[in-house]
Amino acid sequence: MSRELTVGQVAERSGLAVSALHFYERKGLIRSHRTAGNQRRYDRDVLRRLAIVRMGTELGIPLAEVAEALSQVPVGHTPSAEDWRRMSELWHDKLNRRIVLMTRMRDELNGCIGCGCLSTTSCPLMNIDDHLRSEGSGPRRLMRAGEDTYQS
Repeated sequence: MSRELTVGQVAERSGLAVSALHFYERKGLIRSHRTAGNQRRYDRDVLRRLAIVRMGTELGIPLAEVAEALSQVPVGHTPSAEDWRRMSELWHDKLNRRIVLMTRMRDELNGCIGCGCLSTTSCPLMNIDDHLRSEGSGPRRLMRAGEDTYQS
């Protein structure tokens, strides 16, 4: 099996449009090289990079953050297991934080989230006299104490 893939093969295998591949290449997330006939060719490891890009964007992770994580994995040679491990360690805490917040949002959005929008008149049991206001701004029940903002 050839280690090189055409742009069409990469598009088919990754599920991404050729235009998306070109975009990601311009952004430095992936790299191709040219044949003598000036056709793009990709090394097979580009498929893993694209899978990470696709999953990250599907989960709402900003492309800049995906690019930052992928910057830990060398482009231009086949990444080692150690390269991928290093990248995953950098992203581990961020992904866990997102999982916690997404789970809370899914499970608690239909109740009082502590934002203060209706608490003084509509949340007398969950946020009596708008006491969550003293804990800070934003969705206090979703963010929980000590977890004020998401740090990227």
